[in-house]
Amino acid sequence: MALKAALRTHDELVILDVREEGRFADRGHLLFAASAPLGRIELLIRRLVPRDDTRIVLTDEGETLAHRAASLLRGFGYTDVSVLAGGIEAWAAAGYELFTGVHVPSKAFGEVVEHEQGTPRLEAAEIHRLRDAGQDVVIVDGRPYAEYQVMSIPGGIDCPNAELVYRVPDRVPSPDTLVVVNCAGRTRSIIGAQTLINAGLPNRVVALKNGTMGWEIAGLPLEYGQSRTLPPPGPEGLAWSRHAALDLARRAGLRFIDRATLERFRAEAGRSLYLFDVRGPEEYLAGHLPGARSASGGQLVQETDRYVGTLRSRIVLVDDDAVRAPVTASWLVQLGWPEVYVLEGGLSGALEVGPEPLQVPGLAEARAPFITPAALAERIGAGQAFVIDIESSLTFRKVHIPGAWFTTRRRLAEAAAQAPAEALLVVTSEDGILARFGATELAAATGRDVQALLGGTAAWRAAGHVLEQGDARILTTEDIWYPPHFRSRDREAGMHAYLQWELDLVAQIARDGDARFHLLPSASRDVAA
Repeated sequence: MALKAALRTHDELVILDVREEGRFADRGHLLFAASAPLGRIELLIRRLVPRDDTRIVLTDEGETLAHRAASLLRGFGYTDVSVLAGGIEAWAAAGYELFTGVHVPSKAFGEVVEHEQGTPRLEAAEIHRLRDAGQDVVIVDGRPYAEYQVMSIPGGIDCPNAELVYRVPDRVPSPDTLVVVNCAGRTRSIIGAQTLINAGLPNRVVALKNGTMGWEIAGLPLEYGQSRTLPPPGPEGLAWSRHAALDLARRAGLRFIDRATLERFRAEAGRSLYLFDVRGPEEYLAGHLPGARSASGGQLVQETDRYVGTLRSRIVLVDDDAVRAPVTASWLVQLGWPEVYVLEGGLSGALEVGPEPLQVPGLAEARAPFITPAALAERIGAGQAFVIDIESSLTFRKVHIPGAWFTTRRRLAEAAAQAPAEALLVVTSEDGILARFGATELAAATGRDVQALLGGTAAWRAAGHVLEQGDARILTTEDIWYPPHFRSRDREAGMHAYLQWELDLVAQIARDGDARFHLLPSASRDVAA
């Protein structure tokens, strides 16, 4: 098959799967396909594929959604767009692998790291025993702060993976302290522990086997809503971390570039460039290089396909400490990215403040009329409005406008069929942008009066209007993949199945044959497990 052959060249290539993420995860997809649901593609495409003439292949379970997406992308100016003939069913029929789950290349990589480098790990029960016995143990949680707050190991301190070399060495009481790295499952526990080992931390470092899932399966209690974080290092700790990061860079063969080279890359035709600021989101908002996207380093390694749609593209990383960018880059090189650079000089020069500008092709043509939060509140109070939320079912469960229904943009007409004939149809999303597309399409499909909530649910919340929680009136959950800890039924069975899925990725990756992982020589063999 031509696509399989293209995956084994050195040319730039984008594979986008345009189904909803839940179907993408549950029904299988190509290893290097990025999830770009048709119902959200306007919000994703410029970030995933910044260059208009990149070769793009679209996949689906058949071809229907892919052809619709191809028409949209061509209208947005993309010039080399094709559809995988027969979709994923034809791919499987040809004898090629389909992968379930999300962010599979990164998660498979974590399993290969543990398998090949022998990353030390300890069971939850053993860590619990050591702490009860008074042993000197520090537990650091390698996930972003929002995930850490959902659930965490008792006494654990949040420190996202890209921050570990930056923050941990300065805060470890002595070389005798056992450092345990955890996440919710396996990948970030493994990568986090191996990061500190690769950096040469003198302490014994282990991954918590199976993360918070393993802790819960062992019958041990978790904490919820915690706020412990590691502070930035002092001068002595920063000096150690910079030395360790530079040594990692040397061993990984990293290349450093100056600002002039970055500008040359930006101007070069025929090559895709991704510029990422790997510091924390708050640091990014306070000031970043123009054109840089926020991608905290741990998540960039954990979810590379979420940020970079173009295989074999150029990636340039920037920080302000000469630690986090080299550490992150060392992992991207091992993941198989052929051109990864670190920008020298960090954040020198003029900076932009605030979130990155969102490029949304087609937004000008989404001409649905608006309704303000205040006007919608009056309509709801009078029983004259029917609200449809198309942001995400996960977000909807946490908070939504009272009485609203959730569905995907593709299934808006099904939701509208629930509305009284005399009701005003109002479409909302978190910031209101996706709602503009949905409202425009729903009006055309039904001929009814449809309006988009101005500013979306965020504006409703900012105006102080009442919100509610719960999963009533959710018409579909196919929009998103739900991890086991968000499931209410068969929770433990789901965790066991998920952990086994991660373990099985090593063999599946080997059968597929397209991954190009290049691991550093391990420093973990002489560390007791």
